[in-house]
Amino acid sequence: MLVDSGSARLLFDPGTLSAGFEELRDLDAILITHQHPDHLDVDRLPALVEANPGVTLVADPASAEEQIAKLALTVTVARPGDALEVGDAVIHAVGGEHAVTHRDHRMPPNLGYVVDHGAFYHPGDSLFVPEQRIDVLAQPADAPWMKVGEGIDFLRAVSPRVCVPIHNALLSELGMSGRVTWYTELAPEGTQVRVLTQREPAEV
Repeated sequence: MLVDSGSARLLFDPGTLSAGFEELRDLDAILITHQHPDHLDVDRLPALVEANPGVTLVADPASAEEQIAKLALTVTVARPGDALEVGDAVIHAVGGEHAVTHRDHRMPPNLGYVVDHGAFYHPGDSLFVPEQRIDVLAQPADAPWMKVGEGIDFLRAVSPRVCVPIHNALLSELGMSGRVTWYTELAPEGTQVRVLTQREPAEV
C-alpha cells in the first residue's frame, strides 16, 4: 500500500500479491510489517530499493535478520515502541505479534506502523489497537487468522474517520462486497468505509 501523507511517501508491505510496486519512485520509506511472502517479496525488493536512492527500509527483527539480511540491503530494524523519523514524518512501531491462525502453527513477529501520531495506521497481520487516535485505518478485510466479527470489533475499537479495507487478495468480488457490507453496516458512528481501486490514486 502506497501512502503519501504530505510529510512522506511511504510504501507498506510490497509482497508477492502486490502488482507493479517495482515501478514506484521517490519513496521516502519502505516499511515491512512481517516476513510472510504476501508482505515481503524478496525477489523484487532489491530492485525497488535500488530505484529509490536514499529510501529508508524498515522491518521487524525477523524480516531483517532472516530475509533481508540475505539480500545485502541496509535495513532499519524496528521494535514495538520505537519512533522513527522518515523525511518529515514520524512513524511509531506498535504491536509486535502476528494474529494466531492456529495454536500449533508458529507465527512470526508483526509490527504495526502509526504515521504522524495517528494520521494513518497499518496493522499488518494483526488486530492490535494502538493508543493513538487514528484518522485513516488500513483495515484487514480477510485472512486465515480473522473472523468477520473480529474485524468489526477491531474497527469499532480503533474508530477511525476513514476505514480502507486491505488484505483482500484471496477474496472474490462477491466476497469483498460482503466484507464491505459488514464493515459499513456495523462501523462505529462517524466512520466512513472507502474501497480503493488498485493502482488508482485516491484522497482520503
